[in-house]
Amino acid sequence: MTIQTPPDPTAADMAQHLPHAIKRFLREADPQHKANAHDLLAAFATDATVVDDDGTTYTGHDEIHRWRAAESSEYTYTVEISHVEKFDDTRYVVTTHLEGDFPGGVVDVIYRFTLADDLIAHLQIAP
Repeated sequence: MTIQTPPDPTAADMAQHLPHAIKRFLREADPQHKANAHDLLAAFATDATVVDDDGTTYTGHDEIHRWRAAESSEYTYTVEISHVEKFDDTRYVVTTHLEGDFPGGVVDVIYRFTLADDLIAHLQIAP
């Protein structure tokens, strides 16, 4: 007899319970969505920092806007949320699965969010 491990709650179900700022970022960062800078930046505190997977840090709305504009125009890809983890009311980790025309074609990306006043104060991205 084989005993199967019960499936984890689906990432999509878990993602529904994410704070609004994180859901907004994920929606606006998805290349299938017609993102605009105002909606994306509304998810971030004005002095927020983003540490990209290459180690570059972007601080404040102007730098974050330039980073996302460059990132979103470089490749075509699909995004699927594969895992969501809540550590406390201010710290979340979201893992996404990307497939597209970038080098390697497939990658899992980990987003580590820290919130303050219901906005993203810090985001660290790692492959």
